[in-house]
Amino acid sequence: MTFADMIDAVNGVVWALPLVGLCLLAGLYFSIRTKFVQVSGLPDMVKQLFGGEKSTDGTSSFQSLMMSLANRVGMGNIGGVATAIAFGGPGAVFWMWTVAFLGAATSFIESTLGQIYKEKDPDTGEYRGGPAYYFEKAYSHKAKALSLVYGILFAAVTVMAMSFFLPGVQANGMASAINLAWGFPTWGVAILLVIVLAFIVIGGVKRIAAFAAFVVPPMAILYIIAALAVFFVNFDQIPHVFGQIFSSAFGANAVYGAIIGLAIKWGVQRGIYSNEAGQGTGPHHAAAAEVSHPVKQGLVQAFSVYIDTLFVCTATAFIIISTDMYSVFENETFPGPTLYTGAIGTDVEPGPGFVQNGFDTLAPGIGLGSSFVAIALTFFAFTTIVAYYYMAEVNLSYLTRKIKNGVVRRGLLRLLQGVLLVSVAYGAINTAGSAWGLGDIGVGSMAWLNIVGILLLQVPALKALKDYRAQKKAGKDPEFDPRPLGIANAEFWELRADGKVRQGQTGEELAAETGENPITPPPRP
Repeated sequence: MTFADMIDAVNGVVWALPLVGLCLLAGLYFSIRTKFVQVSGLPDMVKQLFGGEKSTDGTSSFQSLMMSLANRVGMGNIGGVATAIAFGGPGAVFWMWTVAFLGAATSFIESTLGQIYKEKDPDTGEYRGGPAYYFEKAYSHKAKALSLVYGILFAAVTVMAMSFFLPGVQANGMASAINLAWGFPTWGVAILLVIVLAFIVIGGVKRIAAFAAFVVPPMAILYIIAALAVFFVNFDQIPHVFGQIFSSAFGANAVYGAIIGLAIKWGVQRGIYSNEAGQGTGPHHAAAAEVSHPVKQGLVQAFSVYIDTLFVCTATAFIIISTDMYSVFENETFPGPTLYTGAIGTDVEPGPGFVQNGFDTLAPGIGLGSSFVAIALTFFAFTTIVAYYYMAEVNLSYLTRKIKNGVVRRGLLRLLQGVLLVSVAYGAINTAGSAWGLGDIGVGSMAWLNIVGILLLQVPALKALKDYRAQKKAGKDPEFDPRPLGIANAEFWELRADGKVRQGQTGEELAAETGENPITPPPRP
C-alpha cells in the first residue's frame, strides 16, 4: 500500500457517513436550542463588527473577525468548491449552503464557549482560549481527570492538524494557481512562501491580527467584485445555475440523480473545510477578542460563517457553473470517466483551474482571469496558513504551560514553526490529491472531537445567550458575570467582574498587584 493509498483509507474512515450526519444534525440541534440565533442575532452581528472593546491584550471584534476569516477564507473557497462540484455535482453547492446556515449556530456555541473559558497568558498578557481550554474547564469540578485528558487530546490533534495536515493544501493551491497563470515553478513558490511566512509567524499574535485585518477585507471584496463581473456578463445563466444546483441537490436531475449521496457528502465535507463551523478553529479567534460579554464574539464568529460560504463560496460556484468550466467525475477520481463534461474538458484537475478558466471567459486569450485568481488565491491561502500557525501555537502553549523551563518551551515553539514550514514546502510541490487527503483528515479529526465535546458542554453557552438577551431586553450593554448564572470555572470573568482584571492590564501587572496568577487563580471560597 502506497502513502497515497493510506491517506485515502484513513480519510474514508474519518469522513464516513456518521461525520456528515453529525455535522448536519448538530447544526440543526443548536439552531433549535438557540432559537435560530443565526437569524435573530443578525443585527447584533453587524453591530459588533464596528464596535466592541479594544485593549493592549486582546484584539478588537473586527480584528478577531478578520483573523477568523483569514482562517476560513482560503483554498476551500476556490479549490474546495471546485472539487465539491467535480465529485458531487452542482448539487453539492446547496449542501454547502445548508451546512453554513446550520453551522452558524454550531459556530456560535463553540465560539461563546471559547470566550467563557479563555485565559490570560502570564508571559505575554494576551488572551488564549479554544476547545482544549473549555474541554478542560467546563466540568473540571465534576470530572477533572476526564476533562483534562479530553482537552489534551484535542490540543494534540489540533497542533498536528494545523502544523502538518492542513497547511499543505493551501500551499498546493497557491503554487498550482501561480504555475498555471505564469508558469512559475512550484519549487520556487515553495521557497518564497517559506521565507515570507517565517517572518510573519515569528512576530506573534499581534502581528498576525494586524496582518489579517490589513489583507483580508480588500482581497475578499476584490474577489467578490470580480465574481460580480462574471455574474453580469453571464446574467442569462442565473436560472440555469440555480436550476442545476437545486435539481442536483435532491436527485431530480437526470444526469446526477445517481450521486445524490455524493452531493451531500462533498457539500458537507467541503463546506466544513471552508467555513470550519464545528471544527473548533473559530473559538481560538473568539477567545483572543476583548469583549464585555462572551455572546458578542459568538455572534461575530457565526457571521463569519455566512461571509465565507454564502458570499465567497457562492461567488466561486457561480463562476464555475455559469461558464460551464467544470466536469463531474463518476468515481471520485481524477482522471476518470465523467457524468458530465463541460467546456473545460477532462484534462484540467479539479481545483483552482476551474475558476481560472471561468474568469478567462471575460477576456479570452489574455489570461487575465488566471492571473487574478492566482493573486487572490495567494492572499487567501497565505492568510489561512498564518491563521493555522496561530491556532497551532495556542494549542502548543496549552500543552506546555506547566513546563517552567523557558528554553524548553521556546525550543518546542521553534520546532512547531519548523514543522509548519516543512509542511508548506512539501505541500507546494506535492500532488493535489495527497494534499487534500491530508487536509481532510485534519479537519475531520478536529470536527469529530469538537462537535461531540460541545454537545456535552453546551449548557454554559446557552445560559450566556439567555443572560445576553435578558440584558439587551432591559436596555443594557451586556456585561458578563458567570457566577449568578451557575457557570463554574470561568475564572477570568470572575476576576474581571470583581475588578481584578482591567481592560488593558497585562498578566505581569495583575500578578504584581494581586499576587494572583491569571491562568491559575486561587480556589474560590
